[in-house]
Parts: sequence; structure tokens; C-alpha cells
Amino acid sequence: MKTISTTKAPAAIGPYSQAIKVGNLLYTSGQLPIDPATGTFPEGGIKEQTRQSLLNVKAILEEAGLTMANVVKTTVFLADMNDFADMNAVYSEFFSEPYPARSAVAVKALPKAAMVEIEVVAGE
Repeated sequence: MKTISTTKAPAAIGPYSQAIKVGNLLYTSGQLPIDPATGTFPEGGIKEQTRQSLLNVKAILEEAGLTMANVVKTTVFLADMNDFADMNAVYSEFFSEPYPARSAVAVKALPKAAMVEIEVVAGE
């Protein structure tokens, strides 16, 4: 087991790791839309927050020597399922066929009142 950490994604703010690699699989923690340079959410709405969450995922993958093409499963947590279409529009910019498996669920609330949080599993 190996811990993966990068300053190009928000630092863990609790007892968890940005990602853990076990064998050929990498499991990321959920990535909030926090800009690691500023510590804040990007201005705008769900599209900008989705993009930042996925940029954070991408930075962690790159630290592990992987790309978005290595992602086999994603889980998207939305504060409001009415944001699904706009989230999906940005999400589709980051993945190509064969697309990873995905779950997308609405949750009552996310940390820091985020609109979205995204976690992935990637393989070598």
C-alpha cells in the first residue's frame, strides 16, 4: 500500500489521504472543488465546481503516473440532482470511450457547502 499526495490538489484536512495505491489500483478520496492555489471554490456554479473537482482528480492521478484514461470507476456526489446535466457536460470533457463506470447520487449536503464532490478508482 502506498500513499499518493500532491500539492497540485487540496491537502487532506482530516485523517485521510488524497489517494491510496494498492496493487495496480488507485483509490482517490472525494475531491471537492477547491482550488489548491487559493483554498477556495472557483467563482461560478456547478460547471466551474465540477471542472475544479476533476482537475484535482487529474493532479492526483498524474502524481501516481496515471491519466484520466486509467479511470475505471467514478462516484459523483451532487448537492442537487438538478445540476446533473451541467455536471455531465463538463464531466464529458474529461473522459473518452471506453468511459469509466459511474455512480451519481444526490446527497443532503457536502463539506463546505460544495455543489459537487468526485472520487475515482483508477488502474494501471
